[in-house]
Amino acid sequence: VAKDVNIFFDELEGVNSPSKDDDSLLHHGNLTSTSDDASRLEVVGEEVPDKNKTKGLYFRDGKCRIDYILVYRKSNPQTEKREVFERNIRAEGLQMEKESSLTNSDIIFVKLHAPWEVLGKYAELMNVRMPFRRKIYYLHRRYKFMNRIEKQISRFRGWLPRKPMKLDKETLPDLEENDCYTAPFSQQRIHHFIIHNKETFFNNATRSRIVHHILQRVKYEEGKNKIGLNRLLSNGSYEAAFPLHEGSYRSKNSIRTHGAENHRHLLYECWASWGVWYKYQPLDLVRRYFGEKIGLYFAWLGWYTGMLFPAAFIGLFVFLYGVTTLNHCQVSKEVCQATDTIMCPICDKYCPFMRLSDSCIYAKVTHLFDNGATVFFAVFMAVWATVFLEFWKRRRAVIAYDWDLIDWEEEEEEIRPQFEAKYSKKERMNPISGKPEPYQAFADKCSRLIVSASGIFFMICVVIAAVFGIVIYRVVTVSTFAAFKWALIRNNSQVATTGTAVCINFCIIMLLNVLYEKVALFLTNLEQPRTESEWENSFTLKMFLFQFVNLNSSTFYIAFFLGRFTGHPGAYLRLINRWRLEECHPSGCLIDLCMQMGIIMVLKQTWNNFMELGYPLIQNWWTRRKLRQEYGTQRKTSFPQWEKDYNLQPMNAYGLFDEYLEMILQFGFTTIFVAAFPLAPLLALLNNIIEIRLDAYKFVTQWRRPLASRAKDIGIWYGILEGIGILSVITNAFVIAVTSDFIPRLVYAYKYGPCAGQGEAGQKCMVGYVNASLSVFLVSDFENRSEPTSNGSEFSGSPLKYCRYRDYRDPPHSPVPYGYTLQFWHVLAARLAFIIVFEHLVFCIKHLISYLIPDLPKDLRDRMRREKYLIQEMMYEAELERLQKERKERKKNGKSYHNEWP
Repeated sequence: VAKDVNIFFDELEGVNSPSKDDDSLLHHGNLTSTSDDASRLEVVGEEVPDKNKTKGLYFRDGKCRIDYILVYRKSNPQTEKREVFERNIRAEGLQMEKESSLTNSDIIFVKLHAPWEVLGKYAELMNVRMPFRRKIYYLHRRYKFMNRIEKQISRFRGWLPRKPMKLDKETLPDLEENDCYTAPFSQQRIHHFIIHNKETFFNNATRSRIVHHILQRVKYEEGKNKIGLNRLLSNGSYEAAFPLHEGSYRSKNSIRTHGAENHRHLLYECWASWGVWYKYQPLDLVRRYFGEKIGLYFAWLGWYTGMLFPAAFIGLFVFLYGVTTLNHCQVSKEVCQATDTIMCPICDKYCPFMRLSDSCIYAKVTHLFDNGATVFFAVFMAVWATVFLEFWKRRRAVIAYDWDLIDWEEEEEEIRPQFEAKYSKKERMNPISGKPEPYQAFADKCSRLIVSASGIFFMICVVIAAVFGIVIYRVVTVSTFAAFKWALIRNNSQVATTGTAVCINFCIIMLLNVLYEKVALFLTNLEQPRTESEWENSFTLKMFLFQFVNLNSSTFYIAFFLGRFTGHPGAYLRLINRWRLEECHPSGCLIDLCMQMGIIMVLKQTWNNFMELGYPLIQNWWTRRKLRQEYGTQRKTSFPQWEKDYNLQPMNAYGLFDEYLEMILQFGFTTIFVAAFPLAPLLALLNNIIEIRLDAYKFVTQWRRPLASRAKDIGIWYGILEGIGILSVITNAFVIAVTSDFIPRLVYAYKYGPCAGQGEAGQKCMVGYVNASLSVFLVSDFENRSEPTSNGSEFSGSPLKYCRYRDYRDPPHSPVPYGYTLQFWHVLAARLAFIIVFEHLVFCIKHLISYLIPDLPKDLRDRMRREKYLIQEMMYEAELERLQKERKERKKNGKSYHNEWP
């Protein structure tokens, strides 16, 4: 509820009103009054010990807890705005105390405290749900047969380790709000709520959220739009604003023997420490400390990581199946034994003729990823993506119920200051609030969206141009490496070309990402979104689109275009009539796709993890180093908590955007081309196990405490995940049909092999497949510019007359030389038929699963109905009890009325 606050000026305030820079509120830093330790966890029903009240989390009186910190510089010229803003803060009932920095006298810390009356007033306005009655759990009725089964299962579990992945309940605090029914706080019905201690009734995250809510609605200047802390931060009046961490995350005493010093220390030991990497996350504690929005991110990340276990297991099984069947693969055997089969050069002039048996290793490596289990794994991953999303909706519903987010609705968002400044001349009535607000004309909005879409299209063209440059690099360097002095590179010129191209492509990806962020920021601001959520959704969609295209464009080229449009020996297709297009390796194009995915995925995840943790670590280390040099180690340890938090890194300007984007792009890598790289889920799983602890460590130790904010779901990212799931079905169908040799082998086994017409497709049916998949070329038909320098006499002692190449074409002496054979058209028809059947089958399975899995678990639906009924009963009983007490009091006082109820 927005509230206009009267602005108090000097002449109205009087002489005794303290000004912003008045020394009556300003205390100079005192090193002896604070220490590194924070107050211990507050026990419900007990007061905080006096010895902990003066240790950096309270005002100097040791009674008022610091709920929020504002930071500004005395040299900043925005003095008048801060002065009016802080007077209006005090007019709202917030208590204020100022303290100068110990390291820089120009920096002033403004400590804010919300008294009980202010907290109660705004908690009611914000509909903050608070506990009022403990939950009553009812056991479902069990049949005798089910009881016997449960006894046997429990007896079997007694032999196993006792849930090693669960956290020890003795170390976790009793989070009362999770075991109680909650209702929107009301001061009139305050007797309904469980209040043992008013100081601890609202936890620290809720207190800071209420204070932030007040600060966003306090005016600092005359005018209807001169309101809110965000505008003061954007114009430089304040340098920083943040809630305090609850003390140090380290302790000299063990958490097992002495308990946790505070919630931050507990989160570090039970969540951010590497020693608990295999444990479940304490999501309730994360939500209590950081808020629902960050808690939902870690809940989603943990759910995604858990769902990767079956995908990683099946992918590893497919890889191991390829390893175990390697010696029985007829195709790789024929390639390794084809010492008399001479392949045509893969580039102009400098590439020599080569034996097919020289690609024996590559044929075996290809079989590890392209085997009989690949199609099954592609179908499994498409279904897995759907199951993951559907069960996440159920998991999110349970979390929303436990965290009281079911009935929560976002408040009417404030209009962005940039939008107000741009369209302040045009106004219309808001249909919700009934107040006039700036209005953007439809024509202006459409023109801005068209310009923004044009910018997006241009940047996608830049990505395509970068891929084109990589293609030119590949076709040029393959000839260079073929003429290289070192035999190792000369004999593996194509692999060296692919490896260096992937590394260069990765560097281009990282450089373009920096450019894309600035372009996406410019285009989003150009659109002039009305609210912050609209701005965030627009920016998120652009950044995802840019980075997704940037990361996967070269992979799409290798998967679907490499070696597809090269022509044939004697009639090669060329770029700008100069460079011959690159061909696939004699063992196929899948090995290039595997290298591309493996290198990009490993390098990208390694770089992201380093930047996520390395940058704040280096920044904080440098800050600590300067403090040690100037003040010494002993004085540095005695800094107050607000000084320590100010020296930490602020959370990213875009919130959780970078964290979500990294995981969504990884999800795309895990699903879109998984048929070509079955080990992708395993790499993603290993990365995510590290990612959870890295992010936890970063939030707890390296960043300032972010403001606890609420959210019901993961927002626009869920729609992006659904889009990736649909795209993965299409791409995997094309990878199996076009990139791999699965369809040509199937056609040969049933139509052209030894078992043709018998309905069999075993390894014995693949005899002769390699010879049937190679065409014959007359060496004398080479073009002048592509004729190799060697004549191939090193193979048979005389110049070669014929060489072989991968294609289904007629021999040179046929009536139509080098025309497509009937087998080519059979393979093409089979590929198209497979794509259609695969897509329709998988989409039907996906929709069937989506239909069969309800978004809300049945037991949760029953619990919600039961809770609603019980809450109504409890409220009625509490009201009835109050009325009966009032009736008894009236009777005692001699006052009675007729027809009283009840």
